[in-house]
Amino acid sequence: MKKHIVCYGDSNTHGYCAANDGRFDENERWPRLLEQKLGEDYLVLEEGLSGRTTCFNDPIHEGLSGLDYIYPCLMSHEPVDLLIIMLGTNDTKERFGASAACIALGLKRLIAKAIATTDCWRDKKPGILVIAPKNIEKEYEATAVGATMGRGCAEKSEGLAEEYRKIAELMGCHYFDANTVVKENNKIDYMHLTKEGHEALATALAGLVRLQFPAC
Repeated sequence: MKKHIVCYGDSNTHGYCAANDGRFDENERWPRLLEQKLGEDYLVLEEGLSGRTTCFNDPIHEGLSGLDYIYPCLMSHEPVDLLIIMLGTNDTKERFGASAACIALGLKRLIAKAIATTDCWRDKKPGILVIAPKNIEKEYEATAVGATMGRGCAEKSEGLAEEYRKIAELMGCHYFDANTVVKENNKIDYMHLTKEGHEALATALAGLVRLQFPAC
C-alpha cells in the first residue's frame, strides 16, 4: 500500500484562486503537485476547506472548526502515515479575538486530538508536520475581504511562525515555515497563494517528506 499523506488546511490547501474567485486546477494546487513530485509510492489526500480554523467555531458559517472534523477525516483515510496541518490564517479574524499565542494553543488542541486518534495511524505511529502559513500582508485591509476579516490580521499572522515552532517542538511534530519559500501572496486579497506559491511550497515539502517519511 502507498504511504498516505493527509493535507489538512483551509482555502490555501483547497486551492482558492483569487484571480477568478475559483480554484486552481489539479496541476497547480500544492497537494496535487506534492504527489506528483513524490511519485507513485505516495497517495496525497486533499482535505482543504475555505474558512477552516484550528478550533474556533465561526458564528457566521458552520462546520469550520478543524478540531471538530479531524477525527472523521483521519479515520476515513486510515492508515495515515503523515498528517500535514496548515491552518491559522482564518483564526486571525477579528471576530475570534485571538492572539497569535492563543491561535497556537488551538493548534495544540488539534494536534493532541489527532495524536489521540490512535486507530488511524499506520503501526500506531503518529506522524505530523506543522506548517506555519504564509503571512497575511498588510494591504489586505484595503481589499474586499478586509471588512470581513477585520483589523489586526496581518500583525497576528506574523506571529504564528514562532508560536507554531514552539508548539511543534512541544508536541513532537515536524515543522516548516511557508514564509521561507513563499515570498508573496497574490495582489488581489494579499492572503492567498499564487500559482508560483503553490509550486514553491510543494517543492519544499517534497524534499522534507522524502527525508522524514521515505517510501522504503
